[in-house]
Amino acid sequence: MSEAHPVSRVTTEVPKGEPENDQRADPGSAVLRVSELHKTFRVGFFRKRIEAVRGVSFDVREGETFGLLGPNGAGKTTTIKTILRLIQPDRGSIQVFGKALSLHSLRRIGYLPENPYVYQYLRAPEFLDLCGRLMGMDGKQRRARSAEMIELVGLGHATDRPIGRFSKGMMQRVGLAQALLHDPELLILDEPMSGLDPIGRKQVREIILGQRKRGKTLIFTSHVLSDVEMLCDRIAIVNRGQLVARGTLDQLLRSEVRRVRIQLEDVTPALKQQLATRGFALREHEQTLHVTVEGDREVNPLLAELLQQGARVVEVEPERETLEDLFVRKAMASGE
Repeated sequence: MSEAHPVSRVTTEVPKGEPENDQRADPGSAVLRVSELHKTFRVGFFRKRIEAVRGVSFDVREGETFGLLGPNGAGKTTTIKTILRLIQPDRGSIQVFGKALSLHSLRRIGYLPENPYVYQYLRAPEFLDLCGRLMGMDGKQRRARSAEMIELVGLGHATDRPIGRFSKGMMQRVGLAQALLHDPELLILDEPMSGLDPIGRKQVREIILGQRKRGKTLIFTSHVLSDVEMLCDRIAIVNRGQLVARGTLDQLLRSEVRRVRIQLEDVTPALKQQLATRGFALREHEQTLHVTVEGDREVNPLLAELLQQGARVVEVEPERETLEDLFVRKAMASGE
């Protein structure tokens, strides 16, 4: 159960200030601007205050794919629901297409919730027809777009089946179809990969890339960080209701080499023992020895030494910070 504060202060002013690592967009290019967003719930018998969102600010620019990341309970879904006015924020500034959210601007947005709920007894074409009616689409548009979206999300084989008999992954697909149905300018997808097998995830990635190529603006949350790295132009990380990082991956990820992995063959037992004694992390796989070197200062002298002792260097792979490393680093720094 939740309860908003008695007085809600939501403004439509343009947000002021951007973080150091996020270059400011041209004001005309921002499809969504969120500034100093706050939301507190009261839960339980004693009405305990839970600050779900605490001063979150970011913008999403026209034509970009924006990732909103964070651990479970970080405030991602609450932030999305306040943007869409499914939850009333306590205070803050939200602009969509340069204005406060209205019925007209809602029709320019497609939304896939984290756990989509649909009428269980309807078939997919019937459900999409209902969604099209709610969006003001005429019958011809609804029929054409419904058929197109069903094929796009890979549900053509299940059009005669009630949605109540769909698997979790199929439910996710029909939810994505309804989000795309009216050809929205802004797509907000909350965990679009949830419940999908590897083939389904690949299909959804291709759909997102297709929308991006068409110039659509996308916001999505995901725990699959490899998908985020592949798809997103910029990201924001929230933790415990607060924004802890935002910007492009190039801006946020540490550029220095964290460690170097060297793959060797023809390593003698004496050389292997010598490397172990010097504290290098070793891993054997069949006839190959993998040596991990922290940092990169020792790499060149070590390679010269290995070659001199008769080892064959198969591969040298520097390893820099990944999005997963950044995610954990920011969560730890903010007290997770």
